[in-house]
Amino acid sequence: MLTKRIIACLDVHAGRVVKGVQFVDLVDAGDPAALAARHAQEGADEIVLLDITATHEGRKTLLDTVQRTARELFVPFTVGGGIRTASDAEQVFEAGADKVSINSAALANPSLIESIGRSFGAQAVVVAIDARRDPAAADPVRNAQVFVQGGRKPSGRRVVEWAREAEARGAGEILLTSMDSDGTRNGFDCELTAAVSESVSIPVIASGGAGTVAHFADVFARGKADAALAASIFHFGVSSARSLKQELAASGVPVRLPC
Repeated sequence: MLTKRIIACLDVHAGRVVKGVQFVDLVDAGDPAALAARHAQEGADEIVLLDITATHEGRKTLLDTVQRTARELFVPFTVGGGIRTASDAEQVFEAGADKVSINSAALANPSLIESIGRSFGAQAVVVAIDARRDPAAADPVRNAQVFVQGGRKPSGRRVVEWAREAEARGAGEILLTSMDSDGTRNGFDCELTAAVSESVSIPVIASGGAGTVAHFADVFARGKADAALAASIFHFGVSSARSLKQELAASGVPVRLPC
């Protein structure tokens, strides 16, 4: 089994890290640069910063926040939110990001995936998918829907088919967030994660629902995720990447242990 990655996520609104439940009821969690530095020091393999209102507000990513955060990091740094063009992506890379995450803009203009990939390489392109199960469907998982505009609007696309198209267009990774599980700490949506993981050959990052070590082990085993992302359990001191990795390693999950 390949080494599994543990990723800390910073959802940023108005220059501050926030965290909610199912994309609403946001609570302030602190300063992005300070939290990013802490999580990296504690053993996170990567940091993801998502400017969660940039697309909805029709503005670009907060580059000053990206620059300030990047200066604190020695691990790979992914930035998303408000990236609509290859030029936007270039500005984010120049501000210090190693990868960009694109979501609503990729659905509106799928060729954006190819455009950024040509300029910066597939390894630098993460396609983020905000997913919600369709309870009215005969198969709620296979018919899960993609949402855009920060989870505010259904796109009309199914998650699995969009993940396949994203890979075909040159995405290097899929960041799959279960809106049903987000912020609940009740566990990842392993069935949905497995459905996507089995449909593509690129790495899939599971997001939404992390609460315990068992949840991570479960999404790596049943969900077949290559990486798992968490926010609130790290921000609010429920766990740290270091202690999480130590417990995962003890249970047989291959992870990189921090020095």
